[in-house]
Amino acid sequence: MIKKLLHTRMRVSDMEETLRFYRDILGLEVVERSRSPRGSELAFLKTPNSVELIEICSFPASGKVLVQEDLVHLAFEVDDLDQTIAHLKGKGIPITDGPTVTSSGNRFCFIDAPDRYEIELIEKRKKKK
Repeated sequence: MIKKLLHTRMRVSDMEETLRFYRDILGLEVVERSRSPRGSELAFLKTPNSVELIEICSFPASGKVLVQEDLVHLAFEVDDLDQTIAHLKGKGIPITDGPTVTSSGNRFCFIDAPDRYEIELIEKRKKKK
């Protein structure tokens, strides 16, 4: 049956704006760009320490992307949430929720990517030695 997760696809309104956000703000790597047989512009993003990719798809003929609030989000682990928040604020990216501490001691916050896709940033609790 299923062997492994390869990628998750997200359709976007503006490919270049989206790639600038994920590459320049969050530090993801663009590993491939292509055009599909039906004319969609595609880009594949890679995060450090992950095998799965994020596929970004722009297909203007299908209209503007309207992401419903609180429907889907991507979650990324960060080493230091406070440093990440300072970096984001320096780039003009507002925190839309949090930071919050979970019952397990993890900390997280949310930001919005282009087209209002939510991004969750999680700092795992440091294990005591």
